[in-house]
Amino acid sequence: MRLFYALLAALAALLLGACAGPKYTVDDGRKVDEALLANIRTFGSGERALRPAIARSAQLKDKDCDKQWELPFSVATSYDMAQDDRVAWVRALGVDERLTVVGAAPQSPLQLRDKIALIGRYPTDDAQQMLLTLAELRDDGRPFQVVLSSGKSVQVTPFQACRGYTRLAPANLPKSQDYHWLLSMHPLEVAQADLSDDEALWVVLWTQGVSEEGGARMKTFHYGTKIAGTLYNLFTIASGLQGAALAADAAIRTAQSAAAAAATEVLKKQLIDQASAYATSKLRDEVTNVAKTLTQAQVVGAMQQAAANRGALSGVAWIAATVFDKADAWALDRMEKLGANPLAGFALHQKLIEKGLAANSMVLDQERLAALGKVATARGRGDDMVAILGGFKPADLQLALGDMPLASAPRGFSYDDPLDALDSSQPYARGLIDSMLSMPVASGSKK
Repeated sequence: MRLFYALLAALAALLLGACAGPKYTVDDGRKVDEALLANIRTFGSGERALRPAIARSAQLKDKDCDKQWELPFSVATSYDMAQDDRVAWVRALGVDERLTVVGAAPQSPLQLRDKIALIGRYPTDDAQQMLLTLAELRDDGRPFQVVLSSGKSVQVTPFQACRGYTRLAPANLPKSQDYHWLLSMHPLEVAQADLSDDEALWVVLWTQGVSEEGGARMKTFHYGTKIAGTLYNLFTIASGLQGAALAADAAIRTAQSAAAAAATEVLKKQLIDQASAYATSKLRDEVTNVAKTLTQAQVVGAMQQAAANRGALSGVAWIAATVFDKADAWALDRMEKLGANPLAGFALHQKLIEKGLAANSMVLDQERLAALGKVATARGRGDDMVAILGGFKPADLQLALGDMPLASAPRGFSYDDPLDALDSSQPYARGLIDSMLSMPVASGSKK
């Protein structure tokens, strides 16, 4: 009898412990922001395509490029978000306050929707702290253990890939884009192209090419080279999910009121209204049917918009824009080495144009198309390239563009013209990513 009561008491204690544990958000059927919901789903589809591509890029084992440590999976969390937004994340991707896997390479020990309960030695419900621990263990490069919410313990082994993290914009700032030698953040519209395996690999290799081809130039204009910002670690491990929002939050909380106001205005300009002044909506209306044959005028208009987008970049990203054409060639060469379709960049360019999406770096402007077209032709792939481009030759498009005003083409690069003209008192003067390198996470942010 005593044994029975002892077992009953133990069971009661376990039940009480379970009741006292953290409660995670569930989908209660409430109405949520449909635009945000769509963006979250797009983010998820992009992560599912990009994470295998990142692992695939590591097969290059390129001895000539600088390296970064990566993980075979990416995670997201709704920690510290508004309640309605948390429900949207659960509904779209099954993501709650716990670190949830949203992208995984084929050989990843963690799979989609797995939830991480413990990283490192000490348990915590603070997802930001868990992200930092995950980033530190990743950058250490050695295998480490992770415990899932199911209680299963798995070993995670980081791998090295060429420098240049490939990340997507957060769902609440879908148009955000920034390019830096450490990582590039692509707007969510890139993921709207329903990336094939080779197209996702192109995005990853191109991002690494920007770092490799433009790293020295970008570093010349970087104020301070110490990379100690915890937000940078959050951003690189969390796939950019909350990086932009956290950076803005931290800047506004820690800066003086005048500087905070400036940061807010720069964010609005750079991250939300960065799309070019060209008629994006008109272009999208003209090509809503992706099966529709594009006219030369539509293709030229999209390339003009791509040029405007490239020319509108600021800060370190402006310097990065001067090597976009070199990154194209860098990616094509390595696509061939990996046995992938080297013309995937042209295919992605065409798909995005057909969807009316040209405010991103994957749509080639006239300068880049001409340069990359010469590379493809020199390798005996000119006819295949033209077929992918809907029968249009880069030279013909160049002639058509000759009669049109250049749409805010990227400014010429010059070492004699450093970015001193930018107002250094503005936290985002040199771009979102650059500002995050030395920006601490503000304490007491939990709502």
